[in-house]
Amino acid sequence: MNNPEFQKAYAAQNRRDQIYYSTLATALSIILNLSCGVMDHFMYPALAGLFFQVRLASVLLLALVWVWFKSPWGNAHHRIFGATWYAIPLVMILWMIYAAHDPYSPYYAGLNIILLAVGLLSPWTFRQNLISAALVVVMYVVIDLSSDGYVLDRYLVNNTTFLSLTAVIVVFGSLANARRRRREFELQWKLDQSHREIAASLQQLKENELHLVQSEKMASLGRMSAGIIHEINNPLNFATTGLYTLRHKEKSLPPDQQSEFAEVLQDVEEGLNRVRTIVADLRTFSHPDGGHRDEVEVAPAVALALRFLSNEWRGRVQIDTNIAAQQTVFVNQNKLVHVLVNLLQNSLDALKTKNFGDGQPAIQITGRVEDGRSLLSIRDNGPGIDAEHLDKIFEPFYTTKEVGKGMGLGLSICHRIVRENGGTISVQTEPGRFCEFTLEFSRKG
Repeated sequence: MNNPEFQKAYAAQNRRDQIYYSTLATALSIILNLSCGVMDHFMYPALAGLFFQVRLASVLLLALVWVWFKSPWGNAHHRIFGATWYAIPLVMILWMIYAAHDPYSPYYAGLNIILLAVGLLSPWTFRQNLISAALVVVMYVVIDLSSDGYVLDRYLVNNTTFLSLTAVIVVFGSLANARRRRREFELQWKLDQSHREIAASLQQLKENELHLVQSEKMASLGRMSAGIIHEINNPLNFATTGLYTLRHKEKSLPPDQQSEFAEVLQDVEEGLNRVRTIVADLRTFSHPDGGHRDEVEVAPAVALALRFLSNEWRGRVQIDTNIAAQQTVFVNQNKLVHVLVNLLQNSLDALKTKNFGDGQPAIQITGRVEDGRSLLSIRDNGPGIDAEHLDKIFEPFYTTKEVGKGMGLGLSICHRIVRENGGTISVQTEPGRFCEFTLEFSRKG
């Protein structure tokens, strides 16, 4: 498999295997080295003391190698001493054969054990195993032939043949094991990939389902709002015309009644303006076209939205803006300002409900660019949103405000506008501390 991700994962697994098996083989070498010391007293009594010192030195070196593998730095650079766990016992056995001046030494059997250990305990490549096995056989032949007065005979041929056969079995056996490990890892990797893809598909399916439900709600509201607008507009026009007429009648009233009459007309006018605002919001759903989109600079749009609401926040709320230089979004400018005004108004309304004590109500507006996408966040230090409301805040007519303080259309309108302009809107909140809405748009069309 030539998949780069697979190759990277397999290389990482090989590294972990090499560290694990090298550490295990080093510990095993220490145990076997000490255990075989008993043979020295029976095979070479005169050299037993010297051999014990050599074995002890080998064990100390192996112990240092084991500590190296266990240390963080050695773990990260395991290749430096990766072969020492077999090289130290190999050199020790060959030296014992040479020092004993015994070309027929049965210690050559220890070389077979080393070969088997290499095949079983090292996840090396075919080339590495071949080189190590050939090195063992060649060094044994050289040591035997270098003994005093030794010539090629049947014992050397016999021992070399057995060593060579063991080497062949080990090399090709390790090759088969390496291929088996790779196949097993490949199967496991494909299985893990399938699990991840299934999990991602399920998550995407869930998100699509939520978007579909939300879109259906918005479409239903659009159809309903079109009828509501039609039914409200006519009586609204009648009331507006009547209000205009009544203002002209104000002058004909006695002076002592004009003030009260003006107050009543003011209340009626404010009520009509409130109805006009509601109708304007509902019209957004009955006319879903997002309008012409273009690259819009974020900073001027934010400044415009803040100017619209200046009487709400100036002198009362600290506004901090941090917009990336020349940051743009691909949207309809008027729609973007509409969304910003709604989100800022929500923050301002929320801040009014919190007792800050010695603190100060504040709103942070942050713009940034990540991976080619423009992000704009509006964060307030208000009361936040309780968890039970989070999955409903974008639903039409859902509101936690008091009766008469809002219809629950602001966030649903924002959600629809953002989606129509190819963006997403998300919320993060911690009750009692903050609430942050983040808009994400493309920078270019």
